[in-house]
Amino acid sequence: MILTLDIGNTNIKTALFEGMEMKHYWRISTDRSRSSDELGIQLMSLLDYNGVKKESIEGIMMSSVVPQINFTVEHMCRNYFGKEPMKIEPGIKTGINIKYENPREVGGDRIANAVAAYELYGGPCITIDFGTATTFGAISEKGEFLGGAICPGLKLAAEALTERTAKLPRFELCKPEHVIGKNTVANMQSGIIFGYIGQVTYLVERIKRELNAPDAKVIATGGLAVMIAEESSAIDVLDGLLTLKGLCLIYNKNIKNS
Repeated sequence: MILTLDIGNTNIKTALFEGMEMKHYWRISTDRSRSSDELGIQLMSLLDYNGVKKESIEGIMMSSVVPQINFTVEHMCRNYFGKEPMKIEPGIKTGINIKYENPREVGGDRIANAVAAYELYGGPCITIDFGTATTFGAISEKGEFLGGAICPGLKLAAEALTERTAKLPRFELCKPEHVIGKNTVANMQSGIIFGYIGQVTYLVERIKRELNAPDAKVIATGGLAVMIAEESSAIDVLDGLLTLKGLCLIYNKNIKNS
């Protein structure tokens, strides 16, 4: 089995794959102060709880947008699994051509999303990852990652609204029944959520136009993708495991070619 680790700003998403079949999936909070031993013991506990022996793990594949925690995770992989983790970095085989001005700037999660979207759903396609930041990726019919857009995530936008204003209260991030709110909280929910849906819809339309691909498939992933997809016709496919599937695909490409 292959252990995949997608290290995000808020959570570390991890899954075990046998071939391309996901066997187990967990989320761990991203804590920059956690030691490699703490992280290792937590992962070992999850494996033990699910009856998985560490010896069954053949390899580890990781991507990270939190450089400060990379050394800790790599150290944990060596100490607790006896494996050197494979990382998305220059020189790794992905099967897509990155048409970015500086390919080193592209987050590993965006590359993994592009690989999984293109291989599983075909091109041209657009990926949307609703995380701490929301990232859009444009992939051509030839499998080229052309770039995209990055904007604040839904939770981040909501937090900024309340933290940077004196009188607006904190509120639950749930969809109101109406756009026209009758109280302050409903007004805030409407503006953040429906405004965000409008932003997503417009960005998808513009990306399709620049791709010259009105029928490009849009694949969304991330914790808040479901809420947006319920209201936006711009999203065609919901795939909560897109990034982890991409990591597994990239691992397999490099093992077969090694």
